Amino acid sequence: MKTLVKITIIAILAFVFTSNTNAQSATTKTETIKVSGNCDMCKARIEKAAKLDGVTKAEWSKKDKTMTATFDPAKTNIDAIGKKIAAAGYDNDKAKAEDAVYNKLHSCCKYR
Repeated sequence: MKTLVKITIIAILAFVFTSNTNAQSATTKTETIKVSGNCDMCKARIEKAAKLDGVTKAEWSKKDKTMTATFDPAKTNIDAIGKKIAAAGYDNDKAKAEDAVYNKLHSCCKYR
């Protein structure tokens, strides 16, 4: 009897965890955009700027010059993320940084 109870509990927990994972993936979207930058300081700033409400993950690749974001499309979109990154001084597929902001970047971060 104890074995049957344990198996039932394990089956219920497995179902609950699987259901939550599928529901979460259905409410998120992952997109990649090109983002200019040069160094690890750029990486930190780009990823920080991309962390809008609704963004669960943002990762910039220095090698590929791409930023991949996972987000809730009900709260934000890739255009808004791109604009926020541009506001931090980094040109991307969705928006261009204003010269005044770009000029404030550290010398090693200037890519133009």
